[in-house]
Amino acid sequence: MPPLRVASSLTAQLNNLSLGPSRPTSLQHFEPSVLSHTFSTSRPTLNWLAPKGGESRKSRKGRPRVPTGGSTRGTTVVWGDYGLRMRDHDRRISAAQLKNGEDVIRKRLRGLKFRMYMRICANIGVYTSGNESRMGKGKGSFDHWASRVAVSKIIFELKGDVHEQIVRDAFRLAANKLPGLYEFVKKGDPPVMGITKVGNGVTMEDLKRPRKSLPPPNLEDTASRLPAST
Repeated sequence: MPPLRVASSLTAQLNNLSLGPSRPTSLQHFEPSVLSHTFSTSRPTLNWLAPKGGESRKSRKGRPRVPTGGSTRGTTVVWGDYGLRMRDHDRRISAAQLKNGEDVIRKRLRGLKFRMYMRICANIGVYTSGNESRMGKGKGSFDHWASRVAVSKIIFELKGDVHEQIVRDAFRLAANKLPGLYEFVKKGDPPVMGITKVGNGVTMEDLKRPRKSLPPPNLEDTASRLPAST
C-alpha cells in the first residue's frame, strides 16, 4: 500500500508548532461577557414588603409597640433630611398600602436625585378564614403581609437635592394613600414620647417623672361641707 501524501501547507504548520509552554494571552482580547462573574460582593437589596425567610409559625394579630417606659426610638429622622411620621394612633398597615405610598413618592420625584429610606418592614403575616365560616378548624390561610406601626413612628425618610416644598407635596400625596394622619418632619426636630413632643419647656425627665402624690383627704372638712341629714 503506497504511503499517504501530506500536503506541504499542513507540514509547514506542524513544523511551526512548539511543545514548550505558551505565553499567556492578554486579557484584553477576551470579551467582557466571558470574564463577568455571576456573583457580586455587594450586599443584595432586601424586600422591605416581605420577610426574607417567611414565617416559621403563624403570627398572632397582636398590637403595635406602646412605649410605656418613655422610649423615643424611631420618632426622629436619622439618615435623611425629611421624614413622614404618624401622629394620630398606632395601627397595622398592609404591604400593599406601603407600596402605594412608596410609588406615589417616586412618581412625584421622578427625574430628581434623591434617596429614600424605609424605616419599617412588613414582616407580620395576616391570615383569614373566609366569610360565613364556622368557628374553629385553625387560624386560616395566608392573605397578605403587614406591619405594626406604633404612634409617632417615622415611616419614610428622604435625602437628596430636592426642594423642601416638593418633598412636602410628595409626602402629602403618600399620606393620602396610607391609613391614618401623618405629619412632615425635618432632621433635627425634637423626638416624641407617646404623643407628646419633647421641647418648648417639656423635657424627657419631666415626662418620665412619676405622678405627684396627692395629700390624704380631710374627712372633717368634707363632712362640714356636706348638708346635714335629718
